[in-house]
Amino acid sequence: MDNYNLTLDEEHNIVILGLTAGEKKFEFTENITTALSFAEAELSEINDKVVETENTLRSLVPECDKIDYILSASSGALCGIIDVFLVGKPGESPIGNVTDKWFAERTKDFAKLCRWDYSKDDSLKSAIRHLEKKFKVPYDQSVGGNIVRDLLDLTPKNHHFKSLGHNPTLLGLFFSILNQFTNTSSFVSEGELITLNNSEEGFELEGHNIPSKLICGFFNWIGHLISDMSGSSGGKGRGMGIPSPIWSWANDVIAIKRKLNIPASEYDKTVSDLALQIFKEGYDIRFQTTQAIPVFINEIIVRFFYCVRRAIRYLYVTNKEDRSFGMMWKSCEPFTNATVKRMLTVAHGTFCLIDIADATARGFIAGAGYFNAKEFVLRLNVIGVGRLTISLYGEVKRGVKSSAAREEEYFLQREKTVAVNYIEGLKYLSEMYDDKTLLTFVEDFKNSSAYKEAFIKSVQLAEKRNVSQKSILKTRSDIDNYFNGGVHNV
Repeated sequence: MDNYNLTLDEEHNIVILGLTAGEKKFEFTENITTALSFAEAELSEINDKVVETENTLRSLVPECDKIDYILSASSGALCGIIDVFLVGKPGESPIGNVTDKWFAERTKDFAKLCRWDYSKDDSLKSAIRHLEKKFKVPYDQSVGGNIVRDLLDLTPKNHHFKSLGHNPTLLGLFFSILNQFTNTSSFVSEGELITLNNSEEGFELEGHNIPSKLICGFFNWIGHLISDMSGSSGGKGRGMGIPSPIWSWANDVIAIKRKLNIPASEYDKTVSDLALQIFKEGYDIRFQTTQAIPVFINEIIVRFFYCVRRAIRYLYVTNKEDRSFGMMWKSCEPFTNATVKRMLTVAHGTFCLIDIADATARGFIAGAGYFNAKEFVLRLNVIGVGRLTISLYGEVKRGVKSSAAREEEYFLQREKTVAVNYIEGLKYLSEMYDDKTLLTFVEDFKNSSAYKEAFIKSVQLAEKRNVSQKSILKTRSDIDNYFNGGVHNV
């Protein structure tokens, strides 16, 4: 098969379409109609991508107005004031007193589920004592002999923090089950991991096989943590609860390093000692929960403001007959859109600004001119800082995605412009060379022996396209001679 891809020669004013010559047929390799169809399909695909990219940009770019920012900052300021005056630090926290009572009642409720007989004594100490017996573990020493005291400096105020099994973390769960299987106690003290063997005389983990023992060990860990949330049965006053999940990692890091035979750094020891000092001041999981309250209130207020404003706007701009609950919820849903997330960033940022300023000032006041790190940490709302960190991470992530989406939109718009111009050019050519009736000579070549009529049409086509008379192929012999390299002369 011979292929002849002929093009436009503007110098000689000759136009010949691409032609394929086979043994039994002739056919055009391309035509304007087909090219136009492909181009329009490509343009439709580009338009779909443009719409998708624009929707992506709308979901990533916040649409906050001045009122949104004012309301967000006001909410953060209000909750910051609540944190300063009503949360404060352990032992001086009005909200903390309420939280302590709530934890005490939940401990009693759990004890009742575990068949606590409260008919004679319904006090918190009685409930804790029942749970300690019900969920007995080998690592619950509050004091020990001389050797233990020398090694660990173990006291009723610090044993929950130093004992790894009392940590409400995954590593705490690991050491709890390990200690129960081996009847040992694991402690972190002065940057060292210390294990005591035969911690509890006669202790044996229940279960007939390893899976059942693992399940019993897990429930023992959970039950014992709940028993210690409001202090020990022998504790005085408020009692020492369990460490906060955030600060307990100070010991967890040391334990991991020592298991890997890596010595603890001075920084690790400093952080662990600081965490121990604030724990002894009452900074446990109860106070950590207290710190979460103003952060949660801030979250609720901002989302409420956003939802109400958008719902009112929807009702105002939408005709009554066009309203629907689904569309209204879509317009005011306060969870997934970039606008409410930006408002939360502003609110939590304002909250942390007030909280950190207060903690810093109190740190200098307590240090009498020097900076008191313990006082600063006691008053620093770690939950608020963590929530702000999450918001800032989200802002950076959305910024990167929106930048990529804008770049993609830019290139799509360029592609769209090229496609539109190409289609307009094809339409111009289609109008200029409107020769459908004449191009049927190809079909005549394929399906008919009426060569004379086909040649006449080809001649008419050449004349319409302004081919010189000397260059027109009028007979089959002229065509054969031309394609065989001969010279055509009229």
